[in-house]
Amino acid sequence: GDFSGQLLAYLSLGPIFIIVGFVTLIIFKRELHTISFLGGLVFNEGVNWLIKNVIREPRPCEEAHSTVSTKYGMPSSHSQFMWFFSVYSFLFLYLRMHQTNNARFLDLLWRHVLSICLVTVALLVSYSRVYLLYHTWSQVLYGGVAGSIMAIAWFAFTQEILTPLFPRIAAWPISEFFLIRDTSLIPNILWFEYTVTRAEAR
Repeated sequence: GDFSGQLLAYLSLGPIFIIVGFVTLIIFKRELHTISFLGGLVFNEGVNWLIKNVIREPRPCEEAHSTVSTKYGMPSSHSQFMWFFSVYSFLFLYLRMHQTNNARFLDLLWRHVLSICLVTVALLVSYSRVYLLYHTWSQVLYGGVAGSIMAIAWFAFTQEILTPLFPRIAAWPISEFFLIRDTSLIPNILWFEYTVTRAEAR
């Protein structure tokens, strides 16, 4: 009967929706940076599992959630996942995506709005874990810190190590067979796809 708890419970399903969204995007777009982003999220989850099993700090109310797959709560996997996703997306928006000269104000405005939304959702999901008695504040805080650090490290790894290799990977026969592509050198992928589709439709 707790309406706030219900909303927060639905909101805490965010990581599942994000994973489903990534898989769908990869199936239809088959873009290397998107695949790398998903790889980072999966690696981040693996690191979370490892930290939990090293620290082995119990959840605050184990008896309240008997169906939870792991009894350890430090750090919060939901918090770590959401902060990885939000911080990586923030870095992608401001450091990876190129700006268009003809709509600089609108271009920056939607990035600012999207960044605020990302941080808000990460904060709400983190708060939901405490409200629903799955984690303590410290478990959520350390999860957020771990996710943010992982996001920065994975973004740097993708930019400096993987991105220069993307053209070579995209040229592999198996990549061509599965139509895997590299769009990292295209300044504005949305505008590029729009103009190409429009030209082909005429």
